[in-house]
Amino acid sequence: MFDALIARGFQFEFASHAKAILTVDFPDAIDELTMALDQVSIPIEEIIGSGGGEAKGTQRLRRALADLGWPKAKFVVEKTVNGRSLGSTSHEVDHVRAFEKGVVALEIEWNNKDPFFDRDLENFKRLHADGAISLGVIVTRGSGLQDSLTALIRRFADERSVTGIESLSALSLNPTKRQQADYERRVRGGITFQEAWSTSFVQDKFGQATTHWRKLDDRLHRGVGNPCPLILVGLPASIVTFGEDLDVERIVGGDDAAIG
Repeated sequence: MFDALIARGFQFEFASHAKAILTVDFPDAIDELTMALDQVSIPIEEIIGSGGGEAKGTQRLRRALADLGWPKAKFVVEKTVNGRSLGSTSHEVDHVRAFEKGVVALEIEWNNKDPFFDRDLENFKRLHADGAISLGVIVTRGSGLQDSLTALIRRFADERSVTGIESLSALSLNPTKRQQADYERRVRGGITFQEAWSTSFVQDKFGQATTHWRKLDDRLHRGVGNPCPLILVGLPASIVTFGEDLDVERIVGGDDAAIG
């Protein structure tokens, strides 16, 4: 299952018999998820230049899923007693696919604050308890990608000869005064500007308090979302490319902008 993706470095973890459920009841979901995830590709320029809003790589993955019949959906659960409504709750999910044997729900958390994992897992738990979904899937940055980000940004800095603030300005990157002071402090500590900028950039945009594999896996092992069957998917470093031109536009925005 997912052998081709695993060979590319994708991470998978299954909880509450999700692997057996997926294999027996949702073989088509395996094929469709493989097709969508296998298309994921993010040029390094998009990682560096993404401003506010959702990253383009995430948007492309969303389009691939939507094209395969996984649209956004809103679940409304209403409680009634003897025909009298006692209120309702609603849950919006990024991608939902109805199959003959049930419904699979999927959320993508590329780079949000990590409490978004709690929201997703609790939503899946409630929807599963109400019989609305059979299992939930969460896609996020894998541990290999998270650990490689500084090296990837450093490679970009070396290839683009990013040797100072002027070099960043030439790329239409506009670090704040706080960020510039951080670069200078690091350089005074005896490292190159490329290393100072890449390290500071990753800490600012992809820090430990954002959504990535270890934060999600920790919640899984603490039982968050249990007993909903769950599939965790970690995106690998291999999805980051150099010299690829997908939806890349001119790099704009300051380093304080959120990736989304």
